[in-house]
Amino acid sequence: LGLQYMFLSVSAFTIMNACAKYLEAVTAYQITFFRALGSLVLCIAFLKFRQIPILGTHKKLMLSRGIVGTISMVLFFLAIKEIPFGSAVCLRYLSPIFAAILAIIWLKERITPLQWSCFLIAFIGVLILRGFDSRITFLGLSYIITSAFFSGMVYAIIRYIGKREHPVVIVTYFMFCATIVGGGLSIYNWNTPSVTDWYVLASLGFFGFFGQYFMTKAYQTTDIGIVGPVKYMESVFALSIGWIWFGEGYEIWSLVGIFLIVGSMLLNILVKNK
Repeated sequence: LGLQYMFLSVSAFTIMNACAKYLEAVTAYQITFFRALGSLVLCIAFLKFRQIPILGTHKKLMLSRGIVGTISMVLFFLAIKEIPFGSAVCLRYLSPIFAAILAIIWLKERITPLQWSCFLIAFIGVLILRGFDSRITFLGLSYIITSAFFSGMVYAIIRYIGKREHPVVIVTYFMFCATIVGGGLSIYNWNTPSVTDWYVLASLGFFGFFGQYFMTKAYQTTDIGIVGPVKYMESVFALSIGWIWFGEGYEIWSLVGIFLIVGSMLLNILVKNK
């Protein structure tokens, strides 16, 4: 059951990100706003239905998670406008490296030599991908690496919060921050969407919410060592959509770089779980 939940989560997140890539005429700030607003409405409805307190108890921590997550989201949407969709999704999987380093500093966790080897392999993969794919600009790479850093910070904060707060409450803070930031920036960076774009924008919050919901259900019902690696199927989906939908071809060395990044991060999860 957990594997089914995670598969649904990966599918929902892939569709959401592909829709964001499709919206070429819409700014990244507008995409952030509509993605967050739709999910925020669904989160509040869910918490009201379950009679769960919306504000929680660790407000400062969850607000920090919301701000950091918003920065990561905005940078990711900026990145997919600069570099190929499949590459952006795969490069964002560098976030476990930053999460591990922050966990050493904040949570006093230990990283094994084999995990450090995985991180080195991932870094080599980035160098190969950047060197052999001219479509990956320095600006786009900066966006996605910084997004991965803040995403890693999100993981560290959530790990610190632990089970002291309901997952949907944490997501609600995230979506609230993203709605405020995305809405504020959209005022000064507004491009009027087409009729089709309005429908796509409306779907972002829907897919985002259910992607988060099914991922939470997967971790609640099945051991993380089983469902965690399934998350990396998103890279396969993203590369396939980029090739079929957006016409993004990849040379062999670019695929080698992507394989090293995704494979090393997957190995890191398996090593850590063991």
